Amino acid sequence: MDDLTSRDDEQKQEIAREKARLEEQRQQQEREKAAEKGRQDEQKLQKERELATEKGRKQGLEEERARAKAQEKPKSSGGSGLKILLYLIVIAIIAVVIAVLTLSVTVTNVTSNYALPFTTSYAVTFPEGQSIAIGSSHISVLSYQNELISDIDGDRQKLVVGEDRVIAERRAVITTFGVIRLMDTNFQINLKYKGERDNLAYFDMAVHTSQQVPDMLLRQLLPAEIHATPI
Repeated sequence: MDDLTSRDDEQKQEIAREKARLEEQRQQQEREKAAEKGRQDEQKLQKERELATEKGRKQGLEEERARAKAQEKPKSSGGSGLKILLYLIVIAIIAVVIAVLTLSVTVTNVTSNYALPFTTSYAVTFPEGQSIAIGSSHISVLSYQNELISDIDGDRQKLVVGEDRVIAERRAVITTFGVIRLMDTNFQINLKYKGERDNLAYFDMAVHTSQQVPDMLLRQLLPAEIHATPI
């Protein structure tokens, strides 16, 4: 009888190990898919930057030709002033578009510890079973009975409603035009689990930063998949 019980226990352990192995394979595949998507997104963004730069160059040439042509003909001072104003507006719009398209975020480990006195809060949802990248961290969640299994960079923890998880402090640098630095701040993210519904895990997210960061720039750290809503 003891032998039968032992064999049953071994079979159960083997089944559990097999399930864990399959789950690890699935998560590895999800991480690989996320990495590939990130590479594809970066390639797409690079193409958009090149197109925007080329468009700006062509627009500049066209404007230069238009100015040269206007100088060949006498114009009233009022008409010339209006044209100059229109040109400046067009150039400003092009500059803004290029600036947005060339926004780039770099997240690294912290080299210096700073106070994080500024907090921006969001309500977010995480789709279950998907690996989501926030900065340089990869997060996946999966509900099990009344608990949530959360995995952050391979560190798994079970959560119940009301419990917190912390994404360790990182440094984020956001630049535009490749060289202009818009933001350089340390940040840490706290997630409070609010429950699960329709295969979505609900969290309150608090982003703590060492500097005051505009929401438009802070959202560069947050993937669209989590649908962050300010609270």
